[in-house]
Amino acid sequence: ELVKELVKEKKFTSTNEIMETIKEMFSDILEEVLQCEIEEQLGYEKHQRRSDGPCNYRNGATKRKLKTQFGEVEVSVPRDRNGSYEPQILDKYQRSVDGLEEKILSLYAHGMSTRDIQEQVKDLYNIEISSELVSKISEKIMPQVNEWQSRPLEAYYPFIFMDAIHYKIRDNHQIVSKAAYVVLGINNEGYKEILGIWVGGNESSKFWLGVLNDLKTRGVKTVNLFCVDGLTGFKEAIQAVYPFAGIQRCIIHQIRSSTKYVSYKHIKEFVADLKLIYTSINE
Repeated sequence: ELVKELVKEKKFTSTNEIMETIKEMFSDILEEVLQCEIEEQLGYEKHQRRSDGPCNYRNGATKRKLKTQFGEVEVSVPRDRNGSYEPQILDKYQRSVDGLEEKILSLYAHGMSTRDIQEQVKDLYNIEISSELVSKISEKIMPQVNEWQSRPLEAYYPFIFMDAIHYKIRDNHQIVSKAAYVVLGINNEGYKEILGIWVGGNESSKFWLGVLNDLKTRGVKTVNLFCVDGLTGFKEAIQAVYPFAGIQRCIIHQIRSSTKYVSYKHIKEFVADLKLIYTSINE
């Protein structure tokens, strides 16, 4: 989805332009990891004032050119005044990082939990790292997640699909159920777009009402048709925020509800006959 948005925004005209953009992204992410490293070693963040006065300070950065699978990139490697900081992710004289890109980018792809990030960074560094460093890397990523979640949306969506994915997590040494409320929109050009993901307790129409109000706050004014399941109060929640929108029960949910009463050996034949009903022009 990120690549799709990037392509639409940049309007690339050649593969060279695409590769240049990827190189810039890789360079930015690598520099973020280096900044986390030096913060961990110095014990304070950039521009942070300390009453006790740190015994070592940042001292600018050194430009270093690296050969990668995307071509040559330039990275700013931070320095400290005492000269004690040595990047763990890069050897002092290293000039080639072929194959390292996937490990760094997997910080984004693998997930946002501390445990997941810790495993990825451990694989990346090949050393045991502190929880403070994991937290710093998480803090670098989370503002981008929050920015995406609160980004402005288009005023008009012909179709919006709404459903919740249920999963279990460990919380305070207990296994609890959570619901990820997912809203998928079809925009005016016919492209799918994830409008947002909200995490709450068990699925409820009250929580969906909050999600709908959030969509309206972020700029969605008109929706032709909502496609939802048969959750009690869901229809009323939609009508409260978008009174002129149509509402359709999701076909997939209706099929699943119907097949509950059919023997497994007959389901394939039954579903084929059922299709004649939900694709017919009229009653």
